[in-house]
Amino acid sequence: MRNAVVIKGNRSGMTVFLDKDMPFEDLLLAVAEKFRESARFWGSVQMTLTFEGRELSAEEEFELVNVITENSHIDVLCLIDTNANRIERCEKALNEKLMELSAQTGQFYRGTLKCGETLESEASVVIIGDVGVGAKVIAKGNIIVLGRLSGTAYAGVSGNENTVIAAMEMMPMQLRICDAIIRHGREKSRKMGHGPMVARLENGQIELQVFKKPFLNFF
Repeated sequence: MRNAVVIKGNRSGMTVFLDKDMPFEDLLLAVAEKFRESARFWGSVQMTLTFEGRELSAEEEFELVNVITENSHIDVLCLIDTNANRIERCEKALNEKLMELSAQTGQFYRGTLKCGETLESEASVVIIGDVGVGAKVIAKGNIIVLGRLSGTAYAGVSGNENTVIAAMEMMPMQLRICDAIIRHGREKSRKMGHGPMVARLENGQIELQVFKKPFLNFF
């Protein structure tokens, strides 16, 4: 099992080589063991991640990232693409799942919000497009942007601390959930701009995380 997973550092982060023939469930166990054993060596770091050695579905990639973060102190910022189709597969899977979840709880807006435009929702809202710089989204529930979030997003305006803000490309000028705020250029916004991310409240402060499987079951 040990030889099924090989970890190598590179200039941009980490590459994980995976056995191409091992059943996926067994591979997950091997990855968990490998990262538990090497947790002290890697320490608490933020890294990009590349998978090599076998073809992976978007769901399998989510599961692998989840296993790695649960068995180490590594914060996976993003997956580096070695397959031209991987990003397309990943975005398609996320889009379909998020739209399925949000259809039960909110409203949809199709199009791009431009500078000066404001969209307000009495519930959750899914934006099928971009939120440009200078645009604003305000919702009592969750805000999900199936595109780039470059403007301002304010979720939980009625005080619901369980609301989240999610985007396929998280590059906002400002995020606000209830009374907590993150602005562009501040220390806590350094992780923005690394692809699909979700923002939620943790101990009264907004924390940003890379999209992974647990978020898809959040609502």
